[in-house]
Amino acid sequence: SIAVSIFSLFNEKAKLWLVGRKKIFARIESSLVKKEKLAWFHCASLGEFEQGRPLIEAYKSNYPNHTILLTFFSPSGYEIRKNYDKADYIFYLPLDSPKNAKRFLNITKPDIVFFIKYEFWHFYINEIGRRKIPLFLVSGIFRKDQRFFKWYGSSFRKMLKNFTCFFLQNESSQTLLKNIGFNNSIITGD
Repeated sequence: SIAVSIFSLFNEKAKLWLVGRKKIFARIESSLVKKEKLAWFHCASLGEFEQGRPLIEAYKSNYPNHTILLTFFSPSGYEIRKNYDKADYIFYLPLDSPKNAKRFLNITKPDIVFFIKYEFWHFYINEIGRRKIPLFLVSGIFRKDQRFFKWYGSSFRKMLKNFTCFFLQNESSQTLLKNIGFNNSIITGD
């Protein structure tokens, strides 16, 4: 956060990132009206949004009375899709910290969570798991050089236990997960 603050003096994207998170909890709290159930979809950026978009639209079609919450990490996703009509609410994701994860989940109370592709936010994932909320990784892809598969990766592997199911892009991702004891995956492609 400090580095982005400094960088925002010279970079418009960093400035948008900061401005978009100002008073984020107050904005979420004052806006959110939960319907029957809330499905939270999180995308890092625009590319991940496009990968998750068919699922968001299918979910909305099948559960029209459910609330769709869409969050982004990056301005390149948020700024382009902040008026996406299939989501009821669109926000930046507050920074990943124990306090923010608890506060965000206390406000939004999601019934189901979908993270798209590479989204591994430690405190959010662990808090979702602690609350026993179904959590899915969609269009996931794993590489052998990621921390999950290193000798020092036990805390990262522990985080993966919070996922209900991994919907993966390829067999090599599935094999990597199976090699560390995770059999809860389906190859669905990109």
